[in-house]
Amino acid sequence: MVKKTPTGPRVLIFDIETAPMLAYVWSLWDDNVPLDRLISDWYVLSWSAKWLGEKEIMYMDQRDAKDIEDDKKIMKGIWKLLDEADVVITQNGKRFDVPKLNTRFIMHGMQPPSPFKHIDTYQIAKRKFAFSSNKLAFLTSKLCATTKSDHKKFPGFSLWKACLNGDPAAWKEMEKYNKLDVSSL
Repeated sequence: MVKKTPTGPRVLIFDIETAPMLAYVWSLWDDNVPLDRLISDWYVLSWSAKWLGEKEIMYMDQRDAKDIEDDKKIMKGIWKLLDEADVVITQNGKRFDVPKLNTRFIMHGMQPPSPFKHIDTYQIAKRKFAFSSNKLAFLTSKLCATTKSDHKKFPGFSLWKACLNGDPAAWKEMEKYNKLDVSSL
């Protein structure tokens, strides 16, 4: 059941970005990576969120962390927001964002946040429509006045790689990218 405040339910829109796993591989195609070849596991690089009806887009990332893989501080920030939310809106969050966050919460000894209703725009688009793509960038280009654009300086994976290497310009672009995902939702 959705808890209501005097102005209605608290609706949180959010998105996360994660670091890739790093591993030794023998092939670029269909390689099954055993655990002894895993160099570094994934972790949360950043998150962005806003309350529906409010302008402020909140953001936290790992750019100034002593240990970039220790995401406990930013996990506490998103946990607090999720714990306050009655409803969350995500793009592919039922399959990606929420399970990833739950994994990091338990790894840091945190309890799950309070239950919330979850609206996943990816699942709605897939189930109810026949867009050529259900990716957020495509849906935004078709449905929104402001669209997600490709990165100019850090296209594709190069943005994640540059952030992992501590590039300040990449972190600024990651912040814009993550916030744009939230404003697109």
